[in-house]
Amino acid sequence: MNPGIRRALTLLLLLWLGGTFAELTLFGHWEDPVQLIPLGVVPAAVASLIALSLRPGTATRRAFQLAMCLLVATGAAGVALHYRANLEFQREVDPGAAQWLLMSKALHAKAPPALAPASLTLIGSFGLVLAQGHLNDGRTRGR
Repeated sequence: MNPGIRRALTLLLLLWLGGTFAELTLFGHWEDPVQLIPLGVVPAAVASLIALSLRPGTATRRAFQLAMCLLVATGAAGVALHYRANLEFQREVDPGAAQWLLMSKALHAKAPPALAPASLTLIGSFGLVLAQGHLNDGRTRGR
């Protein structure tokens, strides 16, 4: 991968992670212990990205890939948790509603936003693509 493109993508990922952490913090995403998970995974991803940038190699690339996989898993779990919480709320509000209507309302709810955690999945996927670029660099340069 072109070093300039890699630096630009790394900076973009760093900004994306920083913005996500700021958003989680500003919205007080710590009401229960499960909500602390992304507040731990995102800084770990930042640390692994910085380590990979400063010391590219097999160990730092693998640590970065692990952090990105954790982001993907955290995002998927977050979508499931947000959706489930919204669905339970909608069932309490309208217990006789049809399943399709409940599902629709759960997906469109603003608090918690059901699909917001999917951004972590996208960030992790983006990071895995970036890690592949580092892997390809290692192969072409003999690392």
